[in-house]
Amino acid sequence: MDNFLLQAGAWCVKYGDEMEKTLFQKIADKEIPSTMVYEDDLCVAFRDITPVAPVHVLLVPRKPIPSIGAATAEDAELLGHLMLKVGEIARAEGLAEGGYRTVLNTGVDGGQTVPHLHIHIIGGRSMQWPPG
Repeated sequence: MDNFLLQAGAWCVKYGDEMEKTLFQKIADKEIPSTMVYEDDLCVAFRDITPVAPVHVLLVPRKPIPSIGAATAEDAELLGHLMLKVGEIARAEGLAEGGYRTVLNTGVDGGQTVPHLHIHIIGGRSMQWPPG
């Protein structure tokens, strides 16, 4: 954990004395290209570069919350906004009628690879259970 610091409520990678933005912060700030499907002042949604289904979108808050487990009562309105956007994005992607899966990975054992809260919106095929 020597290369990670908690700064402004978000885990960031430390390089010398500078803090590096998370990958998702860079995408939200348009420093890294992506295929955006939605954006507003609070969040962005873009296509996953390694999709597990015909539709695989990541919904990311602009605020760098490390994971759902790190969210606080202060984040309640933002989290509600994200949940409403999941439905809107699913409808726009043609997933509402057949259904879709939403996934929030939390921590290493939960499969989280980017320390920035994000919601996977996955659909366009039948989902299996258990997921993995």
